[in-house]
Formats: sequence, structure tokens, C-alpha cells
Amino acid sequence: MGAKKVTAGPQADGQRVDNFLMKQLKGVPRSRIYQMVRKGEVRVNGGRVKVNTRLQAGDEVRIPPAQTRQAREARVPDEAIEQLQQAILHEDNDFLVLDKPAGMAVHKGSGQEWGVIEALRQAKSEWKNLDLGHRLDRGTSGCLVLAKHRHALVLFQEELKQGQVNKFYLALVKGYPADQRLRVDLPLSRQLLQGGERLVRVDEHEGKKATTIFRTQERYRQASLVQCELLTGRTHQIRVHAAAMGFPLAGDEKYGDRTFNQQMHKLGLKRLFLHSNMVEFTALNNERLIISAPLPEALNTVLNRL
Repeated sequence: MGAKKVTAGPQADGQRVDNFLMKQLKGVPRSRIYQMVRKGEVRVNGGRVKVNTRLQAGDEVRIPPAQTRQAREARVPDEAIEQLQQAILHEDNDFLVLDKPAGMAVHKGSGQEWGVIEALRQAKSEWKNLDLGHRLDRGTSGCLVLAKHRHALVLFQEELKQGQVNKFYLALVKGYPADQRLRVDLPLSRQLLQGGERLVRVDEHEGKKATTIFRTQERYRQASLVQCELLTGRTHQIRVHAAAMGFPLAGDEKYGDRTFNQQMHKLGLKRLFLHSNMVEFTALNNERLIISAPLPEALNTVLNRL
């Protein structure tokens, strides 16, 4: 079968090329889609594009033939679906916000057969069109915003781009930040290691702008509970910024301090101590939503033992 040409409809207006292709070529790995775009096999109105090119309604997209991967969708365990339904913090006609459990990926990939988005789409027919407004690391718990339709998704992501979404986290760190309020402006770059592992580092020359504000909430004998406000949304931003300033996160096996992690493990910490405790954004009706997620009992137990 040869290449086909598809006209982008109104629902695709503003959509990235890679996301458009993912829906057109169901079952084709994202890596293959990226390869097709890089090689110029995908054309928009006859011209080459990048994966992050935004489509406009009426654009003609040339889609090359691609071998689909007819893999059966993994069945999400019923207990996982029930856990997520019980974790819903807010739901309206446009958005769903839940308290994501630690240890659960937001989407499938990298060895994960399913994630939050697949589980919720499977749970209810009215959630079939859910999309992730943003992402949380697998080890992080707390507020996760999902959009119920494309207009809500575009609105939320535009708010993110404009810095109008306020995201706050709670983290337990080694030692004590230098000031009660500490602003960290350190550019970050992301590397993909062999095997697909992501590693982020401070890079003054080629890194992207990244800003985190740390506010000390409580001091313990060997650690501090800090509130982290993200002014940008880079991968592993809080973890890398904290480690770079000399107060790595408890339970952070990638950027943390091994001795400190062992001490916290003895107090019962079995995960990364990072929790998205509040998110604030504007709904489609212009109402400002402020949604919070309480600190999980397992993390509170560690604080009590400290």
C-alpha cells in the first residue's frame, strides 16, 4: 500500500505532527514515526516538517506506508482501575484531576504495558478521549491533570506555556537549604542513555532555562521538608536542582545521596519522597481551580519518625 494524503480537520488545528500521526498510524511505534518525519517521508502541504510542527485545519498531510504493530492492548488490572477511580480529586465536563499513586507510570512505554491514561480510558466509555495535560515521573505521587477533549487540552497546555499553571510539590531533602526561600535558576539538558534511560544534568551552555523555588516548611535533625514551586517544567527538574544545590531528595536513586537514602530507608521510606500537593489553573469557564492532594500516609509516617 502506498502513501496516502489526509486533510487535517478542525479537531487537529494546533496539534503537533507527531501526535496527529500517532492517531493516524495506530500501532506504529513512536520511534518509527519520528524516523519517518526526520527522513522527510511525512510532508505537510508538500513541505518537510519537524515532529513538533503544529498543524492547521485544512493542511494536507502526506502519510507514508508503515507497518503497524498489531499488539493486543494490555488488560489493566481491575484493582488498578479501582485505585485510580478512588484517587479522583476533581472532575467536571472538561478536566479530571487525580492523586496519582507513586510507582504508577502516566502512560505505557519503557517496559510498562499500561499507565494511568490507558487505565482510565479502559475504565469508562466517557473517558475514551482523555489526554494527559502534563506528566509526573513514575515515582512521584500527587496532582495529575487530564483533559477530556482537545479544546481543554489545548487551553491547559497554552496556560502551561504562558506560566499560568501553578504547580507545587513537597519533598524531603538532605540537610538544610541555605535560605528559607531559595530560587534556583540552572539550565538543564536531557540525555538519552543506552537502553532508553533518561539522565538530566545542569548545562550552562546548551541547557534549557529551568527555574525552581524552594521554600523550607520544616527542619528535622538531618533533613528538611521543602515546598517546591515549578516555574518551568523540565524533566527531573526538582530532583536535579535540589541535588545541584547540595540537598538531594530522599529516596532518589538517580541523583540522590546513597548514605542519606539508606538512613531514610531505615525510617520506612520505600519510594522517592516527592509529592505534587497542589495545582492551580483556569478552567474553560474562567474559574480559577485550586486542587490539592494530601501527603500520602507512607510519607507522613517517615516525617513522624524523623
